[in-house]
Amino acid sequence: MSLFKRRRFPVEIILLCVGWYCKYGISYRDLAEMMEERGVTGDPSTIFRWVQRYAREIEKRVRPYQGKRSGSWRVDETYVRVGGRWKYLFRSVDKHGQLIDFMLSDRRNARAAYRFLRKALKTMGDCPPSSITTDKLASYPRAICRLKREGYLAHDVEHRTSKYLNNIIEADHGALSRVIRPTRGFQRMRTAYATLKGIEVMRMIRRGHCLLQEAGTTGEIRLVNQLFGLAA
Repeated sequence: MSLFKRRRFPVEIILLCVGWYCKYGISYRDLAEMMEERGVTGDPSTIFRWVQRYAREIEKRVRPYQGKRSGSWRVDETYVRVGGRWKYLFRSVDKHGQLIDFMLSDRRNARAAYRFLRKALKTMGDCPPSSITTDKLASYPRAICRLKREGYLAHDVEHRTSKYLNNIIEADHGALSRVIRPTRGFQRMRTAYATLKGIEVMRMIRRGHCLLQEAGTTGEIRLVNQLFGLAA
């Protein structure tokens, strides 16, 4: 496969390492030691390059199998440390906790909220929202009004501000943070975003939120391999 050209490790090993790193939130060094115990000797920096190259590819390929999402969207932001500074991770899930979309941003303002919501609307083009629930951040009403004015969002979409209804995404932030924490932060926005793509998509797969997926860990591995044409 051209994606894996000149890689000296089998494709299955590369995808397994990327999947494990993004799923379990272990350090690159620990993962390299785990693989060495299984007879695969690789440097932590090699695994880092794999994650940067293939995590986003997994995320891109799994999107068509994401399935339908509820029209009730829950939108919120959490914090991610990048280069020693806190950045904003905009995230959205539906009322069942299934991922809609996410975006890493330097700022938490109306422009960033607009960019994120427009990105989410494009991602979920076949599942538009009927309602969007946010916190009381003033940026969201302005962003939603602009999207309606420009025709990207239907005028009858309800905007709600409810902490209770957003508990589901706030709890999901905590689960995501537990995976990110062992990384001890990221160094650059580009590498952070690529890694977060892998983490988000592996969490989605782990929860069974993808079509054509068998239950259990074997099913998760098989699905990732299938995305690259490796599984029967």
